[in-house]
Amino acid sequence: MANFGDLLGSFLQINLGQSGQARMGNALEDLQANLGQMLGGQGGAGGLLDGILGMAKGQLGNAAESPLQAGGLGAVLGSMLGGGGDSIKGAMTGGALAMLAGVAFKALTNAGQGQGGAGVQAPFSAGQLPLGLKPPETAAEEEVVQDKARLILNGMINMAKADGEISVDEVQRIAGKAQSSGMGQQDQAWLMAQFREPLDLDAFVAEIPNQEVAAEVYAASLLAVEVDTDAERDYLRQFAQKTGLHPMVVQHIHASMGVAV
Repeated sequence: MANFGDLLGSFLQINLGQSGQARMGNALEDLQANLGQMLGGQGGAGGLLDGILGMAKGQLGNAAESPLQAGGLGAVLGSMLGGGGDSIKGAMTGGALAMLAGVAFKALTNAGQGQGGAGVQAPFSAGQLPLGLKPPETAAEEEVVQDKARLILNGMINMAKADGEISVDEVQRIAGKAQSSGMGQQDQAWLMAQFREPLDLDAFVAEIPNQEVAAEVYAASLLAVEVDTDAERDYLRQFAQKTGLHPMVVQHIHASMGVAV
């Protein structure tokens, strides 16, 4: 069985483009600035997210320097991804899951509190870090994290399929990068199988267990492509509608990641 957490880290290394890096950087900066206040004034952005922020600042050569003064965290993430290695892959896995959990937490919480957000229920305990922003502590929590990573990967792949079939050349490019990155044969086989499967949004939506995961998958989908075609925008609308994501939640996700609604 594939380790979907590790596979997510590898996939981000080989396939996260410049727009995805910029959006991830926007979200990290937004969460660094705002998440502590949302968690009752606790310092920092929370556990795993603080770790990747610290690692990004270290890449700048000056831990005290603002990431914004060096082209943004998105640019730093690009250099980290290009560096490769298991430590970077692990940091990207934890950082990506933490970022997506933080974006979902912020969007669901703000939509529940904001005007027009009546009826939005955030599935989090007040003042508690959601799973993803904190590491799993039990086997059951680890299983939840692994399944979440699988759904996030499938969501990103589905987004890439949204405007038509992925070309043979594109599949071969990803396969070549996967092999050269040292990804295991089992993980490569799983990844290629997902790219070859036809898009079935209804079947995918049926696997989404709750609004938290739906919000995380939606945010991850914005990392996968530019979102510059009607087909891609329609896919996002359908995903949000079919999973029951409130328009206010979607709006907050777009705002966190710096994507025009």
